[in-house]
Amino acid sequence: MEGAPTLDPGSPRVRFGAEMRRLREAAQLSQSAVASRLGCTQTQISRLESASRTPSKSDAERLDRLFKTADGNAFTRLRQRILAQPGGPIWFQGWVEEIEPTALVLRSWDPLLVPGLLQTESYAHYLFSQAPQITSEEVEGRVRARMNRQQILCREDPPLLLVLVDAGVLRRKVGGAGVMHEQLGYLLEVAQRPTVSIQIVSPECLAGMMGAFTIAELPNGQPGAIHAESSAEGQIMTDLASVTATWKRYEAIRLWAYPEHMSLKMIEEVRQEWT
Repeated sequence: MEGAPTLDPGSPRVRFGAEMRRLREAAQLSQSAVASRLGCTQTQISRLESASRTPSKSDAERLDRLFKTADGNAFTRLRQRILAQPGGPIWFQGWVEEIEPTALVLRSWDPLLVPGLLQTESYAHYLFSQAPQITSEEVEGRVRARMNRQQILCREDPPLLLVLVDAGVLRRKVGGAGVMHEQLGYLLEVAQRPTVSIQIVSPECLAGMMGAFTIAELPNGQPGAIHAESSAEGQIMTDLASVTATWKRYEAIRLWAYPEHMSLKMIEEVRQEWT
């Protein structure tokens, strides 16, 4: 798995960005000019046009008003089509649309699996295929959505991604030896990026046994946000008490993490076992 995921030129997300760029250029407006009218940043406009950010409801409505689109809701309809695509549960959309793409730093912990932002397509496909009563179409949709999420790591200004993973994840068989060999190889590859850090956590660490979570550090002094996994569905929390408690748990787990150079050596050693 190399480079950014390929974007489908016919997808509603790409069409939204292309139409936005077409109307902006026809009106002879810069990205900064549109940003000032929408009340956001030029970077956010750039991400909408490049299909690396899911438009919010207010984005679509303001663009419809700004460009006086057909029936006054062309962008709103495109956004509805984006959200109608299979790719994950409704509760997760807020995180994927608004929090993850704007985060400055993402700190994650997972005691069971490679985190979604670092999964290969084969690894993700096998995981989704194991869900009860899932159809092949739903599996494909969720895999595409996961691969699209990973585009944030390929931007010119990606977030800093700090990943803690339990040592047992390296030997937890997901999809066979070939899938695991490829997955661990990708971890070694992506860890070479200056904005990605991967540390393996000792199996003796018990502080993280309550489950996986991600802490998003947001810009402009916004309060942090937490995405915590559960057996049924995840939770997104922004209240100070939850954020503070999760930060403390993250730091407790990090105390059991091996240094990065040792962690990468461990990944390589286990990768050779999966041949």
